[in-house]
Amino acid sequence: MNNLNSIILEGNLVRDPESKTTQSGSNVCRMQIATNRYYRKGEERVKEVMYIYLESWGNTALVCEEYLKKGSWVRAVGRLRQDRWKNPEGQNRERYVLVAEHVEFRSPLKKSEETSETSASVAAETKKSLEAEATG
Repeated sequence: MNNLNSIILEGNLVRDPESKTTQSGSNVCRMQIATNRYYRKGEERVKEVMYIYLESWGNTALVCEEYLKKGSWVRAVGRLRQDRWKNPEGQNRERYVLVAEHVEFRSPLKKSEETSETSASVAAETKKSLEAEATG
């Protein structure tokens, strides 16, 4: 039986997403988000920032590439993966990556507009349907 590996993170992108197509033809979009946590230490309010790598695949990757940019707010649901490697100096390195199965984001807003939230998985399905209609 598998153990539970599920995570939800919200934060802002710290750089523009980077996308590519693998040799097998799969789309992948890699991003990094910053999540903030605030707490009190005596009278002082402390801000703790964590940087997490985020990876989306398939249609979700295409939508993330198209709509997201540095500073975008993102909520991602997926599983946590640990990458391990040795750097050129032979030192062991590791990082954690959230492999997103679902990504939500807000469209860029003008000050007069109300907040609207968009789901990358819904947008991906819509894009897929429109492409199928155009070719069919």
